[in-house]
Amino acid sequence: MKVGFCGLGVMGVEMARHLASKGHSVTVYNRNTEKAKNWVAANGGSFGATPRAVAEQSEIVMVCVGNDNDVRSVVLGPDGLLAGLKPGSILVDHTTASATLARELSAECAKKSIGFIDAPVSGGQAGAQNGALTVMCGCDDQSIFDRARPVFDAYAKACQRMGDAGAGQLTKMVNQICIAGAVSGLAEALNFAVRAGLNADQVVEVISKGAAQSWQMENRSKTMVRDQFEFGFAVEWMRKDLGICFDEAVNNGADLTMTKLIDALYARVIAMGGARWDTSSLMKLLTHPEK
Repeated sequence: MKVGFCGLGVMGVEMARHLASKGHSVTVYNRNTEKAKNWVAANGGSFGATPRAVAEQSEIVMVCVGNDNDVRSVVLGPDGLLAGLKPGSILVDHTTASATLARELSAECAKKSIGFIDAPVSGGQAGAQNGALTVMCGCDDQSIFDRARPVFDAYAKACQRMGDAGAGQLTKMVNQICIAGAVSGLAEALNFAVRAGLNADQVVEVISKGAAQSWQMENRSKTMVRDQFEFGFAVEWMRKDLGICFDEAVNNGADLTMTKLIDALYARVIAMGGARWDTSSLMKLLTHPEK
């Protein structure tokens, strides 16, 4: 298909690469135009000077940027994607954003007979690099999702429609709440093991065979006990995502007491200078409490 991709950050640059490697004709846009031109030089495809220029050449366009306002800046306005997309085309938002924005964009797309899917992803930088992301989708029309699904397969190991517009973002919120709890528990457990004089790697080897096992344990325990936090999803982005969860909880009445406590711990990590450390850096608060 003729695919557009707007946003060549840590995730988007790899997702777009997989699209090109699977034979799709890819047109890219990035606020840093030099980065977009370098991507084309390395992967083929073409460069769009504006989101509208990308849309005019595409049957389906993916967006993967920072937050709600970034999405609006790419999608809306005279040079935005909606100004260039043709009726029957599809707009996909891979950004982790609010469910409110997803519903707003879905309504705007419907006015122009354009399909819309909110499709946040999980799997981090490694998942993007390996083409093994999980894609959580919200879409008002199953047929729109069915048309887009083969394109998602370029970088997804799992992909499912969770409901109407906004359902993908709500599912991603559930995902982030779970991750926050899992990382916090793992950090406290590993710190306990070390202070008890145990070999943390050996402990993990044993308990990971039972009910305590988790992705975080399998992929982050060794680096956590070695004070290494340069892997994957940054603390500042986790706090952005948790803020979206808290806003939604006001609407649906969910109790996020524990998640708020963990968010406060992440605020302390940022105060230590760890805004760009990965989320497993909660361990740092326990091993270096004086900081």
